Amino acid sequence: MKRLFVCSYARRLFKPRTQYTTHFQESKESMEKSPIIAANNNFDYQTSKENGKRTGSYAATNIILNHEFSDGLNSWHPNCCDAFVVPASSEYHKGLTTEEGCCYAVVTNRKECWQGLEQDITSGVSAGSTYTVSACVGASGTFQGSAEVIATLKLVYQNSETSYLFIAKKSASKECWEILEGSFSLSTMPDQVIFYLEGPPSGADLLIKSVMITCPSSTACDRSGTSSVSTDDDNIIVNPQFDDGINSWSGRGCKVASHDSMADGKITPMSGKYFASATERTQTWNGIQQDITGRVKRKLAYEVTAVARIYGNNVTSADLRGTLYVKAADNRERYIGIASVQATDKDWVKLQGKFLINDSPSQVVVFLEGPPPGTDILLNNLVIKHASKAPPSSPPVIEDAAFGVNIITNTSLNDGTNGWFPLGNCTMSVQTGSPHIMPPMARDSLGAHEPLSGRYILVTKRTQNWMGPAQMITDKVKLYLTYQVSAWVKIGQASGPQSVNVALGVDSQWVNGGQIEISDDRWHEIGGSFRIEKQAAKVMVYIQGPAAGVDLMVAGLQIFPVDRRARFRHLKRQTAKIRKRDVMLKFSGSDSGSLHGTFIRVRQLQNSFPFGSAISRTNMDNEDFNAFFVKNFNWAVFGNELKWYWTEAQQGNFNYKDADELLDFCTKNNIQVRGHCIFWEVVGTVQAWVQSLNKNDLMTAVQNRLTGLLTRYKGKFEHYDVNNEMMHGSFYQDRLGKEIRVNMFKTAHQLDLSPILFVNDYHVEDGSDTRSSPEKYIEHILDLQEHGAPVGGIGIQGHIDTPVGPIVCSALDKLGILGLPIWFTEVDVSSDNEYVRADDLEVMLREAYAHPSVEGIMLWGFWELFMSRPNAHLVNAEGDLNEAGKRYLSLKHEWLSHSHGHIDEQGQFSFSGFHGSYEVEVITVSKKITKKFVVDKGDGALVISIDL
Repeated sequence: MKRLFVCSYARRLFKPRTQYTTHFQESKESMEKSPIIAANNNFDYQTSKENGKRTGSYAATNIILNHEFSDGLNSWHPNCCDAFVVPASSEYHKGLTTEEGCCYAVVTNRKECWQGLEQDITSGVSAGSTYTVSACVGASGTFQGSAEVIATLKLVYQNSETSYLFIAKKSASKECWEILEGSFSLSTMPDQVIFYLEGPPSGADLLIKSVMITCPSSTACDRSGTSSVSTDDDNIIVNPQFDDGINSWSGRGCKVASHDSMADGKITPMSGKYFASATERTQTWNGIQQDITGRVKRKLAYEVTAVARIYGNNVTSADLRGTLYVKAADNRERYIGIASVQATDKDWVKLQGKFLINDSPSQVVVFLEGPPPGTDILLNNLVIKHASKAPPSSPPVIEDAAFGVNIITNTSLNDGTNGWFPLGNCTMSVQTGSPHIMPPMARDSLGAHEPLSGRYILVTKRTQNWMGPAQMITDKVKLYLTYQVSAWVKIGQASGPQSVNVALGVDSQWVNGGQIEISDDRWHEIGGSFRIEKQAAKVMVYIQGPAAGVDLMVAGLQIFPVDRRARFRHLKRQTAKIRKRDVMLKFSGSDSGSLHGTFIRVRQLQNSFPFGSAISRTNMDNEDFNAFFVKNFNWAVFGNELKWYWTEAQQGNFNYKDADELLDFCTKNNIQVRGHCIFWEVVGTVQAWVQSLNKNDLMTAVQNRLTGLLTRYKGKFEHYDVNNEMMHGSFYQDRLGKEIRVNMFKTAHQLDLSPILFVNDYHVEDGSDTRSSPEKYIEHILDLQEHGAPVGGIGIQGHIDTPVGPIVCSALDKLGILGLPIWFTEVDVSSDNEYVRADDLEVMLREAYAHPSVEGIMLWGFWELFMSRPNAHLVNAEGDLNEAGKRYLSLKHEWLSHSHGHIDEQGQFSFSGFHGSYEVEVITVSKKITKKFVVDKGDGALVISIDL
């Protein structure tokens, strides 16, 4: 199972990958007032460094991106306030005239004069050049006369205090636009330069029509360009094709040399005249490297392309990895996995990947590693350049989806086995005696349906486990549609449990359509799903799995596209029942007798349901990541930093610094935290020194781990995943006996009574894994509880490919009988099409939120390059919100309740609202009164008395 930010290297087990962030500010009240330029009008403000193409020369070029707000707030960030963009035609500020087709930014909800709108211009400026500033500004609000607008630079230097540089100021009025002008130059180059406009008094709105920052002297600016951001075509690697020998290159624990050929001329460069070799490698991490310190910029995504191969030591194929070594200013070291490829000794292969650095490191080195010791690494060329922005996805166009229509021919077997064929040398026949009712999960999707025929396919004389009934469905499957799979299956006499699988052969690939384990002679429902996103020449469905010689029976196979929108309508009704409550506000006070007819506005400030995400220590170096996370999540889980292999990678050497800093960040921002995880049962995740211990020493180490972790963080974590993925691993149980699992729970509870102790596993909810079916998970939990383990919660990870609502809901219904809180602990969905990814995410969020047993949802990350799976992110590497991110914010907004109206003659106002915190405004002729209240869970109507 893939994990967040994890790279498995021989000498530094599970060092993290790297990632980035951006500011996302929302102004809900302002959006209600005006037509705002923002995607979906849904509070999904975005940032991007890709709006303009920055080059090494900035002569006579505006370095401000989106300088007239034609792309909304893209590249701009409100500083502790709200902002939105208004088109000229809106007449939002009637005293200010604006040309037709133009727009301007409104910065509002300002509590301090320094709050305004900012943009990071670090990559556009350099030391020694003079820049001119020209901004068209205005002001609006309750102030008298005019208000000063100030242009300022925020200069951030590594290991020193932040400083501010005044540029210019201008008095602005409510009647007309004013031009603010000034200039600045920098004697030294800070690590970060942020330009912002500020100044009007608190409560006043700052208005900005355009901003220009240019460098008048082309000579000066051209000279400075050498230290600025590379263009998309600029390679930051020096001597990339070894035309200058091995200049700028070195060996990482080995020797390097350049060649024009090797192996008696059998190996020659794929391009250019030369290539390099890394030889005398004694460790897998030895390889060829180049120091690129100062050539990479923070919060910019870089794409890496290398042409390489291996040679010698009788190794014909090996894993070759591109890795980044990063040393922070505080000397903290980390390794970032960029990409990997299976390299051979026959041909050059291309290794491709991306990376991003959040902080301003003191050293950055890129290197190749991976093959076994004694095997040479050959490198023909290496290119690292600023990653080009991927074009946005287009919504898939699917004509005549035919939701709910079975694409299988002759399902009822009225026509014998017509349309079917035996896969392999087995025998098929039609028999009677199978169930007449549709399997439950299919029935939940299809609703009322004709009864099944009662006929089934019997497959005998099976000499291989893959033999079974098959059917070609190539012309019936449509791209990007999610198909649900359902059937009744049964097996003949067998020794021991047997796995049955609905499989698809998609050209040369195997796709899992559902899996179940059978250990009796009853009919069982098998269910699953699949989706095809690339055109295939051949698609075949077949049922397989039992051991050779075991008869297989299949009845009523259904494969049909699911209507997610219809399911969503059902879930919305269910959600209202589960997550909302009727509320009556009863007003009292000295003026209560005259309140009849008074206008009030009720606004929900926050939904109390836990929506969280995984984060890592490196994320915290990106202020944009922090802003988005704090604004849109109220729970956190650490991707790696609490795991044993992280806190004690070498025996006796403890690293709690990363976890401490993450916990401090969450505490300061009122974020609750899950503890993941105390132990991890899968052997591949257990550090080498732990695996080498004998039984007695291992028992001591386990006890020390429990005591050290639970004592240090007593009362700090709301949950703990005690022993992760016990359905898929058994390292501790195999070495210490079955009772060790129960003892882990008991000891954890004794050391810290406050957290809920969870089991946590994957593929519980999707029907694709017989090891962790809901039935087996229930059996596992009951067994732990019967032996005294204080299991208090059920974790379902939620790493899922093609979620189907009824299948997910069926698993939740089954687990719900235990009466324990269920959390989705690591949700991620993956598709290269953002719209399909958004649909998958909506399925998971709606199903979880609508189910009464689910008490929290955690995403397994949201920022590109900081996810365990590719194409699973909601925010692109440099901060652009993609369609999946917009869908998430849209759902969060949908699950907030707002209401308005008038107080009735009994002094009351009623509404129905989601659980959470609220604010009510009572607006009388003479004053506006604001009160806050909380809507808790409960069965009956909630009556809240508000004293005015």
